[in-house]
Formats: sequence, structure tokens, C-alpha cells
Amino acid sequence: MASNPNSYTWPRLFKGRDAAKKKFLAATIGPLVLFMSFWTLFPLLWGFALAFFDYSSRRIGGGFLGFGGENPFVGLLNFQKMLDFSINAPLEVQQFHIGIKITLIFAFLVVPLNLLMTLPLAFMIESVHEKAKSIFRILFFLPVLAPSVGVAIMWGFILHPQRGALNAFLGLLSGKMVGINWTGDPKLTFLGIPVALFAIIVAYLWQDMGYNLVIFIAALQGIPQAIKDAAKIDGASTWQSFVHITLPLLKPTILLAAILTMISAFQVFDIVQVMTDGGPNDTTQVLLLNIYNYAFRYQKMGWSAAVSIVLFLIIFTISLIQTRMMRSDWEY
Repeated sequence: MASNPNSYTWPRLFKGRDAAKKKFLAATIGPLVLFMSFWTLFPLLWGFALAFFDYSSRRIGGGFLGFGGENPFVGLLNFQKMLDFSINAPLEVQQFHIGIKITLIFAFLVVPLNLLMTLPLAFMIESVHEKAKSIFRILFFLPVLAPSVGVAIMWGFILHPQRGALNAFLGLLSGKMVGINWTGDPKLTFLGIPVALFAIIVAYLWQDMGYNLVIFIAALQGIPQAIKDAAKIDGASTWQSFVHITLPLLKPTILLAAILTMISAFQVFDIVQVMTDGGPNDTTQVLLLNIYNYAFRYQKMGWSAAVSIVLFLIIFTISLIQTRMMRSDWEY
């Protein structure tokens, strides 16, 4: 019985293709894995290790990445210090507690304000003429594309005590010169919260609201028209349709936007640094600015790394809550 001449050719051909695929994957993914390992994984591991040392780049350490020597191992001491709530606690501990408080106030003000503005605005934009929708989307999304430093500088000019547009406008209304220091007066408060923090919140919302606006517009467009038409046939008004139909159907999107905005708010840094640099009197000292100051200004990198881990745990917890809350057993 004659043998098939192709019986040995095809297995060898497939084997050759498999080898070529492996070489192609190694040549394309290999450099990416090495790049990510060096620039992402290694810094994360190094930063995690720093939290267990009293580390400063100004001191001479041991042979391995500067650990040891004048940068001694302190174990969990940095984390234990965070639990010191006494009056005589070290300055970095007191500022850490201030940073936690200010960051929580900032985040829990930003999230509801953002949602209360963007959701009705998205609903109104979807209600206008089709040609006007694109114009409104572009106008409201443009601040998202602007650099945060530029946004902070612009709002700094608006809120300037002598040459600011806000004080000039208030002067026109009152008929006399107004020189309110919106971001520099520690005594200026509203409902017990520094006005300087409110000024940062306004600047942050102005830049960030376009992101959630686009998310809500996309979600509104995903609601079937048949559901809206059925509500109109049943005699539901626009407000009733929004409250009883649109909002329940948008619940997963609202949760997603709330969690993403919360995570972003916990990581606010550049707007705060440019507008107030944590002042006046640490009333806007958010946690990420605290981490930056102690790492690069005061060279207490071990302490700064420990605070970074705490911030990571907070964000991780929020992400975990997002995963649980976003589960849904229904769809439309």
C-alpha cells in the first residue's frame, strides 16, 4: 500500500508554524513585558519596600538599592505612627491625619456635586435638536482635554485677590472695590469648610464634569426608544419619565461614574499644588500632596511610601466596592 507523501509534510508544516508563532510572540510581547517590569512592577515593589525603612536619598545606605546603613529597617513603625492621635504626635503624623480628613471632605463633596450637575445636563443635552447636541458635547468636554496645571493657573487668575475676575465682578455689583483672598485666607470658611477648598472643588469640577457627561449621554442613548414611547403613551410627563424610568435604568452607569469620580478625587494633586500648595495653614493639604512633600521636599521617602500604601488600600477598597455594587442580574 502506497504511503501518502503529504502524511509527513503537514505535521512538519504545522510544527514550523507553531515555532514561528512562538518566536513572533516572544519578539513582540517580550520587550513589552520587560519594559513594564522595569518601569512599573519594579518601582511598585521598591516603593512597597521603602515603607519598611527609614529611607532618605540624602543618606548613604547599604549596597542593595540604598537599603540598610544610614537607611535602617524599621518594620511596621511607619504604620504604627499613623495611629498616634495624641497632641504630641510627630508633625508628619499630624499632617497625615489632616491629609486624610481633607481628602475625604474633598472626595465626598466632589462626587455628589459632579453627579448632580452632569446627569441632568446630559438629559437636557439629549433633549435638544440633533444638530445642537454635538456642539454642546464639544463645549462641555473641552475642559477635560486641558492640562490640569493650565486649569489651575486660569482659576488662580480668576480668584486673585487684587486682579481677579471674580472680585472685579463683585466690585461692579457692590459699587466698591472687593479684595477677598479666596485661596489664601485661612479664616474664610463656609459651613466649617475652608473657602480655599471650595475654590479647588470648583476648578476641579469645571475640568472634570465633561468626562461623566459623556458617559451619561452614552448611557441615555442606550435606553431603548420603545420604553420611552411606552411611558408617553401611558401619560407620563417628562419629569415622571426621568424619575421612574431613566434613573432606574441608569443605576449601573451612575454607580460606575460615582466610583470612578471618587477614585479620581482621591488622587487629586496638580490643581491643589498650583492653586494653594496645601495652604493656607494646611487647609487644602490633600493626601497625594502630602506624599509628594515628604518624598521630595523633606526626603522622608520611607514615611511617604507608607502613606502611599494607605492611599492604595483606600483606592483598592473603593474599587472592590465598585465591583460588588456594579453586579446586576437584569438588562434592558
